[in-house]
Amino acid sequence: MTDQIVSALKDGILQIRINRPEKKNALTQEMYAAIATALSEADGNSEVRVITLTGTGDSFTSGNDVADFLRRDTTSSDERPVGRFLASIAALRKPLIAGVNGMAIGVGVTMLLHCDLVYAAEGATFQMPFTNLGVVPEAASSQLLPQMVGYHRATELMLLGERIDAHRALEIGLINGVSPAAELASVVSARAAIIAGKPAASILATKALLRRAPEATAVRMSVENAEFARLLQTPEARAIMQAFLDRRKAG
Repeated sequence: MTDQIVSALKDGILQIRINRPEKKNALTQEMYAAIATALSEADGNSEVRVITLTGTGDSFTSGNDVADFLRRDTTSSDERPVGRFLASIAALRKPLIAGVNGMAIGVGVTMLLHCDLVYAAEGATFQMPFTNLGVVPEAASSQLLPQMVGYHRATELMLLGERIDAHRALEIGLINGVSPAAELASVVSARAAIIAGKPAASILATKALLRRAPEATAVRMSVENAEFARLLQTPEARAIMQAFLDRRKAG
């Protein structure tokens, strides 16, 4: 596993940490692959009762590493690392708790919709800038977000693409709680310990029931993946992303 994804198992809790603080924990294909592997292995490991996911430094994740993303094959194949990651987190049977320690952008937000509990630090922010970049949301978020926060709030987040703070995220039901940054790790660990201490079969069955839906998430995800890949190839989307890279280099 890359050292940009760190994991440790203790007392039935697998802690996964995104560890690329110098890049605001932006995700590369290698990092997606490492998280996907960690999640898949955890699901098959009877010693793992619950999984936690957080970031290092002042960010949860700023989303895709744009330079890495543009260099890679952008077909909609589910075999790509990002596809493996999305499939793994959507199909995960074990409970997953996120500790959002700072900014969460793009996939940093959509992955939260597949987590079972989400807690955020006071200074955390959330943004879904897909329309700003000329693409569409992924990870079945166009289906899951309206179910979670309501249609109008989901539209506000997805069409406007604006940033919201942790208290607004709590107000609309995107997260479960907000705590001082220094206490976030303790809050997440405490919730994980409660779940880890319960009968595993009951936890797995309850999560499976909660995740049942009229339309399979995988169906919506495949449609989104195809649209994301198609739009990523348009001159407009690529120009926007290249401009973003140029501004960052100039700064």
